Amino acid sequence: MSSQLAAKDLPSWLSHIERLHPKSIAMGLERVRCVIQRLELQLNFKIITVAGTNGKGSTCAMLAQIYSQAGYSVGCYTSPHLMRYNERVRVNGREVSDESLCEAFAAVEAARQDGESIPLTYFEVGTLAAMWHFTQADIDVAILEIGLGGRLDAVNAFEPDCSIVTNVDLDHQEFLGDTREKIGFEKAGVYRQSVPAICGDNNPPQSLMDYAQKIHADFKCINRDFNYVLSASGWDYWSHGQAVYTLPLPALTGRYQLDNASCVITAVESLQASLPVTTESIANAMQQVSLAGRFQTVAKSPWIILDVAHNPHAAKALAENLVTLKVESKNENQRKNTDGKTVAVFAMLADKDIKGVVNAVKSEIDAWYVASIDHARGALAPDLAVIIAEASPRATIKIFDSAADACKQARIDTEACIDRNENDKIVAFGSFFTVSSVMQYLNEYENTHF
Repeated sequence: MSSQLAAKDLPSWLSHIERLHPKSIAMGLERVRCVIQRLELQLNFKIITVAGTNGKGSTCAMLAQIYSQAGYSVGCYTSPHLMRYNERVRVNGREVSDESLCEAFAAVEAARQDGESIPLTYFEVGTLAAMWHFTQADIDVAILEIGLGGRLDAVNAFEPDCSIVTNVDLDHQEFLGDTREKIGFEKAGVYRQSVPAICGDNNPPQSLMDYAQKIHADFKCINRDFNYVLSASGWDYWSHGQAVYTLPLPALTGRYQLDNASCVITAVESLQASLPVTTESIANAMQQVSLAGRFQTVAKSPWIILDVAHNPHAAKALAENLVTLKVESKNENQRKNTDGKTVAVFAMLADKDIKGVVNAVKSEIDAWYVASIDHARGALAPDLAVIIAEASPRATIKIFDSAADACKQARIDTEACIDRNENDKIVAFGSFFTVSSVMQYLNEYENTHF
């Protein structure tokens, strides 16, 4: 590798790896496995992989928090990022430095060019760089989020000690298939023979269960092998018909987070022989875990809530959280007219199920401030407005160039409203790009730091 490449700063490296492959997504493991061999990685740590349509980030965050609380050195690799690339690679909860990332990219680049040059995608390089860094950091356990699908995702080139599929729904259909059965088969590809294989889907595709059985994975499924029950003090985790833990509710908001948490505890239980964890560590972690952009409240009066919900399954969960928030507000205030109005700051990618997302959440939205996303795949705001108008003919819709502009105007309009309510809400959702744009605006102009 040239000294010029070795001297690159992080923005230069990111620009470089974006150009290494003609496609942003190229499914398959052969190229990645070849570079892994060239890197001669010594993986002296346990690996947990997390796949699923939704809930991967929350599940990774819970796992990382539990093992950190238990005193282990934990590497966590997730994607995409919201503000900084460094968010994708963390050790013991801290973002890896620019310098460390540059060193990791340089190592991957040297291996990629060692002999016949191997083209790699942005995500593939990032995955290899994260794993290279983890080997240097002497960690005990790596939590790895699958980027797309499972079977052919770059993360799946590494052999896990436990694999989780949080749930299966329709998304990325151009790559994974147009039915839950097809997608379930792709996600089941993260399972391995005789290795704990956990599923948090309440109605798992038959293809996923068949694959787990075919390869003789140590398959454990929610509602069959493990479950949870809400209690007065929190929730009980059940396994094979008996309560194992009584725990506080996760700090992450939403009933569905208990599905994720149940998968997490099943994984932790499966690895107790090699990574023992106490009940106290699990309970403390549940109360401390946090994750940006997942029904994240960043301001009040008006409330500003950020949620990366970008498919109907996630949008339904967002709507449920908004309903719960209304109920909690009423119980707390004990007076009428406490709901407030909800303004959506909304932008999505054009290749997503926009109509399905709108229909899932429209009953909880009073006004839509729609924006375009400055990306090749971004939907245009006028097109979003048409879809919203068809789904909700009486909706108030305003169009903006960016989600940041939409959020700024939503704040102005909400604060200037004659019948302003302390529970008025601005909810930014629809994609990681949407939340990122709003975060950048709040960071720069509203003194909110992420």
